[in-house]
Amino acid sequence: MRAGHLDSPERFQLIERYRDGARAVSEAVASLSLTGLDRHAGGDWCAREVVHHLADAELHEAVRLRRILVEERPELLYVDEAAYARRLHYNRPVAASLQVFVAARVVNAELLELLEEADWQRFGMHSVTGRHSLEDWLVKTAEHGHDHAAQLLRAAGHDVI
Repeated sequence: MRAGHLDSPERFQLIERYRDGARAVSEAVASLSLTGLDRHAGGDWCAREVVHHLADAELHEAVRLRRILVEERPELLYVDEAAYARRLHYNRPVAASLQVFVAARVVNAELLELLEEADWQRFGMHSVTGRHSLEDWLVKTAEHGHDHAAQLLRAAGHDVI
C-alpha cells in the first residue's frame, strides 16, 4: 500500500483501478493508426472524439473532487457532453488531450491516497442525480477510463469483450 490514510481495501482497489485507467487509455491510443483515430467503434463518437471527451471529463471530475473536499455540499452541475464535442473542436489532434487526461488521473490518485476517513464522508449535490458522495465519485470515475479504453481498442480493430 502506498503512503496515505486508506482504511478500506475496497477504496484502495478502486483508487488503483482509477489510476490504471490512464495506462489503459494510453495503451489503447498508442494502438490506433491515424485512420483509426477517426473510426467509430460503438457509441456515437470516433476514437479521436473519445480522447478529447476523456480529457474534458477528467478536468470536470478533478474540479468536482476538489469542490467536494473543500466546499460544504457544493452544487455539481450537469455537463452536456454532446455540446462539448460540438463546440470544442473534437476534430483536433489528440496528443495534448491524452496528456491532460493522464496528468489529471495521476494528481487525483495522489490526492485520493491521502484522504482521511472524514474526507470520504463528504458529498456534493448533483443538479440531476442529487447527493453525490466522494465514494460515488470514485466508483463512477474508476471505470470511466477503462470503458473508453475498450472502445478505443475496438476502433483499432482489436477484439474486446
